[in-house]
Amino acid sequence: MSKKEYKSTNHKIEFSDSRSLSTIKNDSVDLVVTSPPYPMIEMWDSLFASLNPEINDSLQQFNGLRAFELMNQELDKIWNELARVVKESGFVCINIGDATRKIGKQFQLYSNHSRVTSKFIALGFQPLPIALWKKATNAPNKFMGSGMLPAGAYITLEHEYILVFRKGGKREFSTADEKSLRNQSAFFWEERNKWFSDSWDLKGVRQAIKNENMRERNAAYPFELPYRLINMYSVKGDTVLDPFLGTGTTTFAAISSERHSIGIEYDVNFSSMIFDGLKNLCKTANSGITKRLEDHIAFCEEYQKEKGSLKYKNECFGFPVMTKQEIDLDLKHISKINSTDLGSITAEYQPVKFASHLIESSVAQYEGPKDDKQGQVSLLN
Repeated sequence: MSKKEYKSTNHKIEFSDSRSLSTIKNDSVDLVVTSPPYPMIEMWDSLFASLNPEINDSLQQFNGLRAFELMNQELDKIWNELARVVKESGFVCINIGDATRKIGKQFQLYSNHSRVTSKFIALGFQPLPIALWKKATNAPNKFMGSGMLPAGAYITLEHEYILVFRKGGKREFSTADEKSLRNQSAFFWEERNKWFSDSWDLKGVRQAIKNENMRERNAAYPFELPYRLINMYSVKGDTVLDPFLGTGTTTFAAISSERHSIGIEYDVNFSSMIFDGLKNLCKTANSGITKRLEDHIAFCEEYQKEKGSLKYKNECFGFPVMTKQEIDLDLKHISKINSTDLGSITAEYQPVKFASHLIESSVAQYEGPKDDKQGQVSLLN
């Protein structure tokens, strides 16, 4: 079987309102990975109110349930667009948290994950098993409500949801090229056991942001979250969309995974952070690929020490693997990222230098605008 490969991938970032994805064609996206603003989380009130003034009116009138519904109706407009642009058998993965809040004298839970799930079912998507992302809390204690006294204390939420939906039935891989790319996109047996658990323990991310308002609103998920989802639910050469791009994490994960991507972000002030991330991506992404290989080698050594030799061998790297499905698994390093502006980004790849179980660091380069201002001007023109 001939081996289909992607030597480069293309990426586009737009600063626009994702309630209208007019630049994206119908049935053109294989996977969506995103995290929207969470309804009824106070730091997002002003954003939602700017989209619909009735939201602020409801909050001022202490009508929390109406505000919750109106906020979700704004998100519904994006979900409607996703139903249009996602391919049949494509996936949508959404990281979202529930909210607890006191409105007036009434404290209650606002179940965002349930509301989003109901909407996607109404759109004809199939809900699939979810994962819980356990987040470390910075709170000095976990007390909400009456402290040590019963009948007035509340459970503290320490996890968020990773919702997974599929549009239609199971994806088919019919042609030789499709099967080849799927086989190359395999993950290691030990990764499968970890990634497909329903409990994820990942560290959240806080980038250094000078703008105080942006710093308050930035709650980027860690790179590992979209990277896992992209590798779990797509193959090399697929197109990944994030309609709430923020600091660019999903784009970076798509580049690292040899997928194409589209990112939509409402706030152009994030552009400088995205440029900075692209400059550092070659080094960080290649280090991550190297670590995956090194971790697998360590797993094999430990397994064979305890249980004996493994039956299969990976064709690309020559090391043992647990199953036949891992034989064609292939990982590549980024060799170059070209980006004159965020509307047109190209990533090029090279084989990992691998010999005698030693992985050499690949030399990669980033080619972008001479300074951030040049890039920011070009993307706004």
